[in-house]
Amino acid sequence: MISKKYMLRPDEKVSLAKFPTRDSAAFDKKLCKQELMPANIELMQEYQKKLYAENKQALLIVFQAMDAAGKDGTIRHVMSGLNPQGTQVVSFKQPSAIELDHDYLWRIAKNVPARGNIGIFNRSHYEEVIITRVHDLLKQQQIPLDLIDAEVWQKRYRQIRDFEQYLFENGIHVLKFFLHLSKEEQAERLLSRILEKEKNWKFSSADIAEREHWDSYQEAYEQMLMNTSTDYAPWYLIPADQKWYSRYLVSEVIKNKLIQMDPKYPQLGEAELARLEEARLKLEADLAIYAEEKNKA
Repeated sequence: MISKKYMLRPDEKVSLAKFPTRDSAAFDKKLCKQELMPANIELMQEYQKKLYAENKQALLIVFQAMDAAGKDGTIRHVMSGLNPQGTQVVSFKQPSAIELDHDYLWRIAKNVPARGNIGIFNRSHYEEVIITRVHDLLKQQQIPLDLIDAEVWQKRYRQIRDFEQYLFENGIHVLKFFLHLSKEEQAERLLSRILEKEKNWKFSSADIAEREHWDSYQEAYEQMLMNTSTDYAPWYLIPADQKWYSRYLVSEVIKNKLIQMDPKYPQLGEAELARLEEARLKLEADLAIYAEEKNKA
């Protein structure tokens, strides 16, 4: 029920001002942090083992948000305890010169998780319809000018939908989270980075400059959410003013997705089972010899 409550339906109209940034419903903070979250993480760990062993499916988790919305903390808390061997986190910064020489999905495609793995994108291909749009950066990229027309953003939405459908049809499931933060809460979090010395390293003057474009970002996110939430790669609009609650919601959605994917441990054939039995008998015989030698000593 929680997953459905926060999932955006395809073509659903989105006005972020009408969506809550603070919504703990009837949940108790202590219950969430001490019981519900740990239970979800434990179940995620079990399903990750199955996913890794099965080696047929993969899960890609995308996080997008305004600055200070808690992407890093959510990834750290929700994905804690998962096997690093089967989990990769990729943070997408400003494109390099080499990346700009390719299409905008190039650097994304090469970081898609392998079968059996869980991949986490901290920012993603959606930066190309958010920050690129807000700051009008297309003309600074190596794109033929005749392709930058009035329909360029609708074309990109379609390209992204097609890309994510391609992933889904090849066994790569996609979950997307937009952490919905209020402007007031963002101000408080940015201020804490100045006032608390241990957080000074997190502060960037660019964050303050970006706040001046708040309304433009909200509009760009609304268009993105409306045009790219699909049945095969849905967006979840998560209220982010309460970190403990947003982290719980994300863990609940991921847990439910892994259950729905239903990965299974590989079943061995008769020949493999026979070899296992042969190996068992050999190892038990070796242990019996070791035990006998210890008794004689």
